[in-house]
Amino acid sequence: MRGSVYWAGGTKLRCENQHKQAIDVDWEDGPNPVQILLQMVAACSIVDVVKGLKSREFGRVWIDMDSERREEQPRSFTKMHFVYNVEGDVPEKLVRRTIEKSHEKYCSVSNTINDKVDITWDLILH
Repeated sequence: MRGSVYWAGGTKLRCENQHKQAIDVDWEDGPNPVQILLQMVAACSIVDVVKGLKSREFGRVWIDMDSERREEQPRSFTKMHFVYNVEGDVPEKLVRRTIEKSHEKYCSVSNTINDKVDITWDLILH
């Protein structure tokens, strides 16, 4: 995996992967790098949930996020809490197991930070 980050003037950054696909970042007005890290933990995990439900009838899937950071520098995350929302007639046990496996094994993003951040979650089936 390769990529580049370019300062785009002021408080703006352009993040590109090796295919020149980009995300624009603004460290003042957002989305800023810390917000994106929180969102990417959720994004990585939601991929695992959707893949885990592939043979089931379901509609929308989304995650509401909350977090806490240290007051002093470095202002790293101390806690992340995710509320998974799944619409559809899916077995709760399957969804819970899929979420657990995501954070234990499959989600590279959460597994990169889980030694330093307390990651918790809840599930709401709609």
